[in-house]
Amino acid sequence: MKRVSDRALIVRVDTGTAELIPDPDLPDAWLLRLNGTAQSHVNLNDPTLIAFDYIRRFADVIDAVCPPGALDVLHLGGGAMTLPRCLSAMRPGSGQRVVELDRALADLVTTRLPLDDPDTEVIIADARAALEATDPASTDVIVADIFTGNKVPPHVSTVEFAQAAHRALRPGGWYLANIMDVAPLTVARRQAATLREAFSQVAVVADAALLRGRGTGNLLMVAGDDPEGIRKLTRRIAADPTRARVEHGPRLADFIRTAQPRRDE
Repeated sequence: MKRVSDRALIVRVDTGTAELIPDPDLPDAWLLRLNGTAQSHVNLNDPTLIAFDYIRRFADVIDAVCPPGALDVLHLGGGAMTLPRCLSAMRPGSGQRVVELDRALADLVTTRLPLDDPDTEVIIADARAALEATDPASTDVIVADIFTGNKVPPHVSTVEFAQAAHRALRPGGWYLANIMDVAPLTVARRQAATLREAFSQVAVVADAALLRGRGTGNLLMVAGDDPEGIRKLTRRIAADPTRARVEHGPRLADFIRTAQPRRDE
């Protein structure tokens, strides 16, 4: 472990190099970079203040599609655990499991940025193995934020993985996934086609400019079986000041075009 200032740290972890950098503008707020890429931002004083738009959208989607009250949430991919911290504050009493492959990274985060919630459990495991070991119909929300570099590993983006997520969800539950893509959004189109093999309702949430084929960015994949949830999501995103858009129904079919689902090899 090497100190780069009075508080900033560079730490060798299982998947490379992690940096914890204090936010110069916010006391007790931290940026986590993994292998040089900004991965998470955490505000320990107020976990509901989220700096990254895509994580804020995760929280907004959950708020829109899920009923009020505590939830059982499975997070596949931990990072600095920004979203679990936010949900603990927004929905007290929620039972959350956070699956992280990198033990050293999880140890760093939980030591330097402690989780103050006894209902949140951190599990060191492969995301797919943890998902497949989850009891059927035991979870309200599954959040997948799993990357190797800037790509989602193939084994967590297949029809069979989506079917395992569907089995783990209670009726009315939701699967949410973050991906990154660039025009012409080949990865996102294929992932949407893949999710339609397991779920009756699929939507893509992203900046309007990205959906029009401009730039690089995050897209949230939202999948479930409740059409009313998608309608609520559409109304919520329509009020989003960041100009996000929801593609679903006929527009999603046009978005997917000829993309084919990914299956286990």
